[in-house]
Formats: sequence, structure tokens, C-alpha cells
Amino acid sequence: MEYRTLGGSGLKVPALILGTATFGGGTEFFRKWGETGVAEATRLVDLALDAGCTMFDTADSYSLGRSEEILGEAIRGRRDQLLIATKTGMALGPGPNDLGTSRSRIIASCEASLKRLGTDRIDLYQLHAFDAVTPVDEMLHALDTLIRDGKIRYAGVSNYSGWHLMKMLAAADRLGLPRPVAHQVYYSLVARDAEWELMPLGLDQKVGTLVWSPLGGARLSGRVGRNRPAPADSRAATDASWQVPDERLYAITDVLEALAAETGHSVPCLALAWLLGRPGISGLVIGARTPEQLAANLTAGEIMLDTDQIARLDAASAVSPPYPYWHQQRTMAARNPPPVP
Repeated sequence: MEYRTLGGSGLKVPALILGTATFGGGTEFFRKWGETGVAEATRLVDLALDAGCTMFDTADSYSLGRSEEILGEAIRGRRDQLLIATKTGMALGPGPNDLGTSRSRIIASCEASLKRLGTDRIDLYQLHAFDAVTPVDEMLHALDTLIRDGKIRYAGVSNYSGWHLMKMLAAADRLGLPRPVAHQVYYSLVARDAEWELMPLGLDQKVGTLVWSPLGGARLSGRVGRNRPAPADSRAATDASWQVPDERLYAITDVLEALAAETGHSVPCLALAWLLGRPGISGLVIGARTPEQLAANLTAGEIMLDTDQIARLDAASAVSPPYPYWHQQRTMAARNPPPVP
């Protein structure tokens, strides 16, 4: 397993991280992701650790806390062998303070996550979505309190826009508080929006990118392709995935399937390998329902795509840049080099 530095921190994380949204199946939505129980989760953790995949990502909102509880059971007795990342901010109840990232919510949520996980510290604590109601200074002071108390080691964010993240970084510098070291984003061959603003920002400000749903909501699992719609029992066939225009998806899967035939590697591993070669990527959060699925996807880190293979995937997945990026490319390309040559 390759280990990469997490943003501007000194922490090394595995390039492939096991996501645990499939643990629990505690709500109708998350049952579409998976219903992995403690015994199955323990087998997945065993396999991940044996492969050097020593980081596990969860959230308090995954199955209303059940994912954290199952992960805590699965890692019992070996906490010092691994890193835990979790998140807060999504709704956990009907009350006005059951949503968002106020100081009260951040601190209470962290205490609850620690209890569910059965640990005394969280290695990476992430704000799951931007809360425009709570002042950024308040969020940063709350995270600093948790760091000073030893309850979290590092802070990160997820699903922020570029200006949201830059506002938080600037406030941290102004206040002399720890900066977020990571940004967890939705990014894949079928969803390259993060390249326009978030990728250059992460590189410039030394914020590591962690990728969620790197297979595009299971659409790049190898089960979906031209004349092969998503099977009824797959997550890609439900509202627990994200829509991709059919022709765009099939243009990408056509190339992935051709490369799979040429190289002997699987479609999902090739899609993951392409992501691992993008600038600023600290790690990919991969999910799995079965040990076989996890074992197969963990081999993605061993694949080295050549320049021609990368170019073919780039071309198949290319999209026109939004404004102002198309204008910058047209008028000031010499002064605005893209993060990916």
C-alpha cells in the first residue's frame, strides 16, 4: 500500500481508505448502500489491515450512528493499528440544533461519536457539509477546543465550495487556529467538477483531497455499460446513487472496458487508478459489501496507467469548463495553467 501525506500536515494516510457507509443499513436510504453487520465488518477490517489499508472513514449520519458503532466493534483491541475519520453536520433528528456545525453541535457530536466508536480520539474529524448559518470563526474555535482536549488529531471538511473552504482557511490564519488539512469531495471519471476550483485550491493551500464515491455511485463498478443498464439489485439503480447522462457514462465505460480487455485489470480498478494519478489526491474512500469486492479493489494501487491510457480516459470523460474558466482558458491561458497538464 502506498502512503501519502495528508495535505499540509505531517500525517501519512493510505492511498486507499475503507469507507463504512455500507455498515449498518439502519435507514431505508443506507440499506441501498449495504447492510453489513459486525461479523462481516470485522472480516472487511481484517482484510483491509492485512493489505495496509489502515484508515477507515465513517460519519455520525451513516445509518444514524450505527456505522460508527459497527466500526467500533470491528476494530476493538487494535485501535493503535489504524486511523479513524468521521464526520458531523448532517441531520440526526427533527430538532433545530440537530443539523449543522454550530459549536454546540460539533462538540456534542464528537463526544457521541467517540462513545459509539469506543475510542478516546478521532484522527480526522470532518465537517460534513458547509453551514452558512454558523460563523466560520465559531466552527474553527470548536474544532480547536477538541484538538486541545486531545479528542481529535486533525480537522477537515467535506462538500465545501471553493470560496467556503478559502474563507475557512483565511479565518484560521487570521485567528491563529489549526487549518483544515483535508477536503473530502465527490470526484470520479463521471464527475470531474472538482477540477475547476477545488483541485487548484487544494494544491495552492496544501489541503489534501480525499475522494468519496470514486466509482461514481457504483456506475463504474463494471456492472453498468452500453446496452447494460444498472441491475435492479445494484445501488446505481436507486436514488442512493447520482445521475449521469447515459451517453456520457457509456463513452467512459466503453474506454474502461477496452482498457480492461487490453490490460487484464478490472473496470473499477482502472477507474480508481486514474483517480490516484490526479494532482493533490491524498486518498480514495472505497466501499465494499463483500471481502471479494474489497480485495479486488485494493489492487488498484498497483496499477500504473501509461500516458496513452490516461489520455484516452481524459478524452472520454472531458467536459466543457464553466465560466469563468472557459474565459480564462481562451484569453489568459498563459497566465492560468491548469492543475492537470
